Amino acid sequence: MKLHSSTTGQYQTVSGYFDGGVEINGKPFDYSLLVLPESAPRAWPVAKFEDLTSEHFEQLLAEQPDVVILGTGERQRFVHPRLTAPLIGKQIGVECMDTNAACRTYNILMGEGRKALLALIIEK
Repeated sequence: MKLHSSTTGQYQTVSGYFDGGVEINGKPFDYSLLVLPESAPRAWPVAKFEDLTSEHFEQLLAEQPDVVILGTGERQRFVHPRLTAPLIGKQIGVECMDTNAACRTYNILMGEGRKALLALIIEK
């Protein structure tokens, strides 16, 4: 599904999503990645939801976002609270949702000027 007909250029916007991936500013990605409004998307070494560890969430914490939007794949899944505790302890919100909803939510928050971190798990 296309979300935007044109790219924003200045900010990293989810422009579409499809089975097995997403488009950021019109460029397709078919692997797990981290997206922040003002920096290029980059790979996130999470092959599947069950592989999530505290180290993955420490990587998210290092970005100092306002909120983390975690896209968990085709369906919404929730991570164990011990994994998100360091983020919550720093008053950084963590929302888990299916990938499509995560993409839409990220675009809204980013459009409001929030430093949202989109963490997408793209399973092969």
